Amino acid sequence: MEQHRIRHRPPHSGPARPGRGASPDPRGGRPAGRAATGSRRPPATGRRSAPPFVQALRRMPNPRLTGLGGGLFCAAVMFALGCLDQLLFGASLTVYGVLFLPVCVLTAAWVRGADLVTAPVVVPIAFTVGLLPVADGEGRVFSHLMGIVTALATEAGWLYGGTLVAGVIATVRKVRLMNDRRQGRTRMPA
Repeated sequence: MEQHRIRHRPPHSGPARPGRGASPDPRGGRPAGRAATGSRRPPATGRRSAPPFVQALRRMPNPRLTGLGGGLFCAAVMFALGCLDQLLFGASLTVYGVLFLPVCVLTAAWVRGADLVTAPVVVPIAFTVGLLPVADGEGRVFSHLMGIVTALATEAGWLYGGTLVAGVIATVRKVRLMNDRRQGRTRMPA
């Protein structure tokens, strides 16, 4: 009489069907024998796997910042990017504007749900803070202030675009949160 060894499946794997030449584990585990060792398929959960781009986005950090934390994050990153722009590109306002857009996306995506309204408010402030090292000025306070005002006027497209992106992302996230809450209430027994 032939005896089969019983192999135990790890707790995270799904149910498996016994294959040819294998006997199932009486406790509901993986079948033993050749069928259990030959395949490494993920368990069938009924969902399709996400595209690689989405999987890469899910692996990225997902912090939840308060409104003040989102503002500080955005202002600090924009100031650092302004200094980097000054060093590498000679204070190119176009490069600064292009770098502003991903910071707006991250700020709106990382602020927590209760503080979503702050995302479109803090990004224009951070844009202005980041202009401190980039704006033209002859060393005097008034001329540097006029350089910041001029940069705000000439780069208004980037400023409005980034604010619009942050506003759209915050609005979409807020609508999704409201829908999730509404569905959660309807699922609860009365």
